[in-house]
Amino acid sequence: MKTIVLKFGGTSVGSIERIKKVTKIILKYKKKKNRVIVVSSAMSGVTNELIKKSKLISGNFDKAEYDALVSTGEQAACALIAGRLNHSGFKARSWMSWQVPIITKGPHNSSRIEKVFLRNLLKYLRSGGIPVITGFQGINNLNRITTIGRSGSDASAIMIAKFFKADECIIYTDVEGVYTTDPRINKKAKKIKKIEYDEMLEMSSLGSKVMQPTSVQDAKINDIEIRVKSSFTNKSGTLITKKFKKKNINNEIITGISFTKNDAKITIAGVKDKPGVAAYIFEPLSKNFINVDMVVQNISLDGKETDLTFTIRSEDVKKTEKIIRENKNISFRKLSFDTNLAKISIIGVGMITTPGITYRMFKALASKKINIMVISTSEIKISVLISSSLLKKAVAVLHNEFNLD
Repeated sequence: MKTIVLKFGGTSVGSIERIKKVTKIILKYKKKKNRVIVVSSAMSGVTNELIKKSKLISGNFDKAEYDALVSTGEQAACALIAGRLNHSGFKARSWMSWQVPIITKGPHNSSRIEKVFLRNLLKYLRSGGIPVITGFQGINNLNRITTIGRSGSDASAIMIAKFFKADECIIYTDVEGVYTTDPRINKKAKKIKKIEYDEMLEMSSLGSKVMQPTSVQDAKINDIEIRVKSSFTNKSGTLITKKFKKKNINNEIITGISFTKNDAKITIAGVKDKPGVAAYIFEPLSKNFINVDMVVQNISLDGKETDLTFTIRSEDVKKTEKIIRENKNISFRKLSFDTNLAKISIIGVGMITTPGITYRMFKALASKKINIMVISTSEIKISVLISSSLLKKAVAVLHNEFNLD
């Protein structure tokens, strides 16, 4: 008998009609004599409404109470799913994270699942029941509910699959799988049948919103294959798996193109170059939870000064400027900011062994007169910063250049 973990995202359970459809998907697996474990997100929009309410109560809402509040969305969705399964004549019940229990470690709002206890759930599964478990949350050593970050229900499903040694982990969402790029930006985007963990991790961390990066990382560490499918169509979806041999490697050097739209570029010119100066700049930013992404340093010919350029989210520009200007540990000649920028990245394990990828990317962008401001690379990705007004054009030309159309 197979054990299958099915996770449903917020859009999949976004209305009563959609919940009814989700229960039909669950029963399709149950009727094939599988042991089925369901993990659900909150109904779409519910978590955002709860967050808004917390902000109306207080600008500094207690983090533990925040977790207790926003976790109620999943509780409601699970109760509705279990109720519909019971209505259909099957044994089912909702399970809150503390009832399993799912043990987490770390701060509120961004905990990580450390252990999933099996005894209670195994007993229920053996009795023929379908447990419907709240995603996105757990319980800490102080007996308080914790949450594991937005889109954290993916991580819940993956860790439940790990501890139960599940045969399959299927993530149901509102798209038919992982695409070569966002179909809303480029209509020529195509669905990827199979993708490696590392490629998916890069794509998700660089802007692809199909899966949460930490969830992909958990899947890779624990060697759990994930299939991403749509709850609205009956198609095969995308398999996220470990390294595999691609059939037609010459045409699959690049797997996909990801992007972010809300980037800003900061340049600190004429910084006195000395050991530790970069740490002096970035330490206060880190302490203020400002995420620094691409970093470029240009040292003057005499080696006495350096220009430091880095990217952040646009909404952090004012906060960053204030922190830099108040930083007594550095001196500089000029501080400048560029906003309305986008980061576009090409990703693919094929580039490790294929020369000329950087040249082809830059030549393709140049052919459309798209100027590159900042560049960063890793073994399997190249990212460039461009004007956000040119993003759609850049995606189209790169998608065509690397045979993804």
